[in-house]
Amino acid sequence: MRKISTPNAPSAIGPYSQAVIYENLLFTSGQIPLDPKTMQVVEGGIKEQTLQVMKNIEAILLEANSGFDKVIKTTCFLKNISDFSEFNEVYKKFFVTKP
Repeated sequence: MRKISTPNAPSAIGPYSQAVIYENLLFTSGQIPLDPKTMQVVEGGIKEQTLQVMKNIEAILLEANSGFDKVIKTTCFLKNISDFSEFNEVYKKFFVTKP
């Protein structure tokens, strides 16, 4: 198992890693909309927060020599399901190929 860490995503704020590689699989930790430079939640609504989360994930994927085109599964949690349309507007821009 190999730990993945990048300064381009928020550092872990608990006893876990940003991601680990086990055999040929990359497992990322859950991400929240923290700016990696300030470690503060980004200002704005669901679109801005989703964009920050996706940038954080992208930074971790790149550090592991991977990308969104290799992602097998995601789990997303929204506080308000009414935000889904705006969330998905940003989210789908990062997944340009269909599995």
